[in-house]
Amino acid sequence: MNLQPEEISAIIKDKINNFQYDMDISETGKVVQVGDGIARIFGLENVMAGEMVVFPKNTIGMALNLEQENIGCIIFGDSTHIKEGDVVKRTGRILEVPVGEAMLGRVVNALGQPIDGKGEIKTSSTLPIEQKALGVVHRQPVKEPLQTGIKAIDAMIPIGRGQRELIIGDRQTGKTAIAIDTIISQKGKDVYCIYVAIGQKKSTVAKIVKTLEKHGAMSYTTIVCASASETPALLYIAPYSGCSIGEYFCHNGKHSLVIYDDLSKHAAAYREISLLLRRPPGREAFPGDVFYLHSRLLERASKLSDEKGGGSLTALPIIETKAEDMSAYIPTNVISITDGQIYLSTRLFYSGIRPAIVAGLSVSRVGGNAQIKAMKSVVGQLRLNLAQYNELEAFAKFGSDLDKATRAQLTRGERLVEILKQDENVPLSVEKQIFIIFMANNGYLDDIEIRKVKEVEQDLFTLLDSQYKDFTQKLKEDKITDEIRDKMHEICKTAIARFVVAPTSQSDNAK
Repeated sequence: MNLQPEEISAIIKDKINNFQYDMDISETGKVVQVGDGIARIFGLENVMAGEMVVFPKNTIGMALNLEQENIGCIIFGDSTHIKEGDVVKRTGRILEVPVGEAMLGRVVNALGQPIDGKGEIKTSSTLPIEQKALGVVHRQPVKEPLQTGIKAIDAMIPIGRGQRELIIGDRQTGKTAIAIDTIISQKGKDVYCIYVAIGQKKSTVAKIVKTLEKHGAMSYTTIVCASASETPALLYIAPYSGCSIGEYFCHNGKHSLVIYDDLSKHAAAYREISLLLRRPPGREAFPGDVFYLHSRLLERASKLSDEKGGGSLTALPIIETKAEDMSAYIPTNVISITDGQIYLSTRLFYSGIRPAIVAGLSVSRVGGNAQIKAMKSVVGQLRLNLAQYNELEAFAKFGSDLDKATRAQLTRGERLVEILKQDENVPLSVEKQIFIIFMANNGYLDDIEIRKVKEVEQDLFTLLDSQYKDFTQKLKEDKITDEIRDKMHEICKTAIARFVVAPTSQSDNAK
């Protein structure tokens, strides 16, 4: 078969006219400058803010600064092999993290990749690390308690599912201990926990993992670790990744708790990134959007409406203060975003009051709505009694002669402070908390020596576990009636019987 020259030229013209070039030049760019974990890229005209980009050797980055001349990207991981002229590709996807039940019991980095040596995480579900918080129409009031197992918190500063409660204080005052105790306390309560370690030593994170494993809490916990040795880019995205892992459970009608430890280091990492990207510095060299940095993260915590499944995401951000200065820039920012704060004092911590919670400066803006009825009825006078005690204690140091009523208040206050002390990693069930507070409020401990108060407490708990399990269950389910109150008085008398010397025996001895 012979083709005529006219036919050949017609075929060539048709091919040229219908030629389609698949590669879009705007989908790639070239590195023009790289250093300090930041790359400036020419090209990528259609790139989105927060989009994943891929450097050579599959190194992932994220577009942050969309400028007229070039794009400012942060690089996750090692950037030493990236050089000027390298080609960078768009992915068309906002940075995302793997989510799902397969993440439970694992330690992952800020990108959701496993770092615990237990192999690959088998989950096909992913969520963007940045998501818009749901509006008020899709939420409901916070009214379901999230028990921390810590007497001072559950009694005076209650936390509800869907709340954002700040834990604030100087370094080494027990902030992380409160967070870990709260995770341990969720055992058997269908709350999935995510602990985000930002800028901590790897040895500290390993110790936390060991503690959680010892108490059987790792089975419902995911740890997101962006350690002190990581780049600021990974420290910056870590809390958003942790939030997305928690949101997966929340949006599927379940309950989750996310702890950000701590957001002071997060803000410092973001400041470092911003200054390297040549963003204008403001107060304390932080960029102007540092408030938005934390508000868009914490606003994602909520209790969803029943139409949306009724799930919840509770946030416990941690902030480190310097010299107990709550009026600094980042602390005041986060205080204004959250629904209350638990303030820890160095003075109380070193005087042996642990957890070192300052009742006067700590507050829960959800309050009694996040408490069960029985707890609400026994703690009414607790905060007032403590406040009066603190005032009288300072006054009593200067006065030698105190009247009977003042001495009685001081005695009661000392016992209240003593019962609110609690050892680390020993969270208490809510019914035991109700009983010991009831006992102290009703004066049963007033005649007991301070050094024996802990012993009375242990005797009471042993008695409840051995003989009154069914009765304590009622406390969780219903309010305290007169009948229940009478029974509680009877149990309290039994618990302190061996510590109180009967008046009759005293008079017999005198004779």
